[in-house]
Amino acid sequence: MIMNYRNMATVWLLVLLGLLGLPLHGPAQEAPPQPATYHGDAMIASYFQKQTSQLEDACLEEIDTLDEWKKQRPLLRGRLLEMLGLDPMPARTDLKPVITGRTEHEQFTVEKVQFQSRPGLYVTGNLYIPNHRPGPLPAILYVCGHGQVKIDGVSYGAKAHYQHHGSWFARNGYICLTIDTLQLGEIEGIHHGTYRENMWWWVNRGYTPAGVEAWNCMRSLDYLQSRQEVDGDRMGVTGRSGGGAYSWWIAAIDDRIKTAVPVAGITDLRNHVVDGCVEGHCDCMYMVNTYRWDYAMVAALVAPRPLLISNTDRDRIFPLDGVYRTHQKVRRIYELYDAADKLALHITSGPHKDTQELRVHAFRWFNFHLQGGKTDLLETTATKFFEPQQLKVFSELPADQKNTRIHEDFIATAPAAAVAKTPAAWHQQADSWKRQLKEKSFRGWPATAGPPRLETKTHENVGDLTVRVFEFESQQGIRLPLVMAQRKDLEKPSLLVLNVLDEDHWKAMLAGYGHSCASVRKLALGSLPAEDKQAWTSEQKMLQNNDWAMVYFPPRGIGPTAWDPAPFKQNQHQRRFYLLGQTLDGMRCWDVRRAIQAIRPEISAPLWLQSHGSMAGIALYASLFEKDISRLDLYQLPTSHRQGPFLLGVRQVLDMPQAVAMAAENSRVILYQPADPAWDYVQQTSTQLDWDTRQFQFRSPPAP
Repeated sequence: MIMNYRNMATVWLLVLLGLLGLPLHGPAQEAPPQPATYHGDAMIASYFQKQTSQLEDACLEEIDTLDEWKKQRPLLRGRLLEMLGLDPMPARTDLKPVITGRTEHEQFTVEKVQFQSRPGLYVTGNLYIPNHRPGPLPAILYVCGHGQVKIDGVSYGAKAHYQHHGSWFARNGYICLTIDTLQLGEIEGIHHGTYRENMWWWVNRGYTPAGVEAWNCMRSLDYLQSRQEVDGDRMGVTGRSGGGAYSWWIAAIDDRIKTAVPVAGITDLRNHVVDGCVEGHCDCMYMVNTYRWDYAMVAALVAPRPLLISNTDRDRIFPLDGVYRTHQKVRRIYELYDAADKLALHITSGPHKDTQELRVHAFRWFNFHLQGGKTDLLETTATKFFEPQQLKVFSELPADQKNTRIHEDFIATAPAAAVAKTPAAWHQQADSWKRQLKEKSFRGWPATAGPPRLETKTHENVGDLTVRVFEFESQQGIRLPLVMAQRKDLEKPSLLVLNVLDEDHWKAMLAGYGHSCASVRKLALGSLPAEDKQAWTSEQKMLQNNDWAMVYFPPRGIGPTAWDPAPFKQNQHQRRFYLLGQTLDGMRCWDVRRAIQAIRPEISAPLWLQSHGSMAGIALYASLFEKDISRLDLYQLPTSHRQGPFLLGVRQVLDMPQAVAMAAENSRVILYQPADPAWDYVQQTSTQLDWDTRQFQFRSPPAP
């Protein structure tokens, strides 16, 4: 790993660790071994490095004074709420709390509690209450990490795994509410939608289980404040691993948290994206990074309240170097408040594990900041006293629970669009959609872009055809190929057709061109697919009989720039884009735009776009941001973004029929698929606004 040392303090820390023989960090979770090396691997690794550097350089860089920070802080908190799916804030409905039982210890009582953070979204927890209470006590919200307790197929919740924390707090004068996570609760929801469940439509919705965890934490504070035993002005939060991350969310968005100790729950974007820590984390660890933050921004929102960042020195998924960089950036904000003493970095020896050394410092921190500067030495240790069965809340799971499907409706999608009655109303609506797409779904596009720098790589005559291979720059470090074919004697094509290819259609092109054109054959990775003589013959006849130029374009990650094809790596690279405030499909839209910009000066002719499936959706969206696209030929275009393409938060703006309508105003759109009621909006808009009937058509797809 290449380290980027920002200042001498970083250097001296790392030198000291080296002298002590302490490793900086272990490797991230290992992916399955892959035998092949792909050109695209180096390209995409360099891209992730550059993008990460841009975001970390920008993080808090414009904040020089406390006044500037105070002015920005409400805006930033609002953006964090949005990225967690909490803007607008859900209604604080009746919690309907129920105590289903109690477990007694000589020093404290454990109440088995359940409440609904919103109707049907159940939170199960254990409330630890000291038996001796001279008055209302400070309270700790303990949020669990991924410590599963499951016996004979029955989940007892992560709270049973982390019970020793609640017991310790109760034995030392605190009320402690330990709550289960969405996935590892008694009702088992899902944290791994993009990690392993292929639920990439979560990205379209702007959904992350981190938002559910944050909301459950907020409602847990509501519950604590409803209890007469609790001093609602003295509440803190802690947790480790996943619980460490949830500690960040709630401390950043809710000022009722007076002090926070996130343990092994945050590091910086560089660790996640460049060093590969994302491969060891599920979705609950991440906000939907619409505004392209490094994670120090989240931590800075806790200032100036007391914050202890706690970690071990050999944590594989929260490496020490990123934890230190995060602390350094946040420290500057605390210094603006003249509150540097309220921020601390605690590093102890060990792996990613719930160690006693981590607990002791956290407990002392809470004692000092929630119990009037108390500095007494600790006389007890965190001990597990109960069997999981003694802490279980439900004897039978509620039939009305929504935990297992909360991802379906936690984030509202845009309401069904009404058909515009007038051209003015239509243009107002279309302009609004386009603006929102730029601000949210495509915010990760480059703010400025130079010329694509089209370069001719090869020029080859094959029979009656001329085949040329070009290369152009989509953005820094992303150079992509174009294959153009036309009749050899054709000086000025009357039509330019840009075919946007997915991997299957790239291989189909190779099956024809690759066996006859040496220049195209060089673009193949490995052996060519079996020759398709019939397709090649048809292609030649088409170009011989028409004054057309056909261009074949594989966006990044397709064809010559493909990276490791192992499903694990493919998925984790998509997640890296997501962490950078982009999506792979969104950046492929950018690639299509740049391909259009690159090829147009080469041939001045009407331009058609042609593509299939989800890639047809990518071509569709690219066309909305480029001028003078004469026609779109889209095959098997998904009727909804549920099937793709996957664009950041797009369903909070519109769905596929509205995007097709936007394109059809200026370009002929032909869908090669059966007519479907999903497209009624496009037809009704066309009729209402009196567009040419040719602007939107269905045609039968060609026979396979």
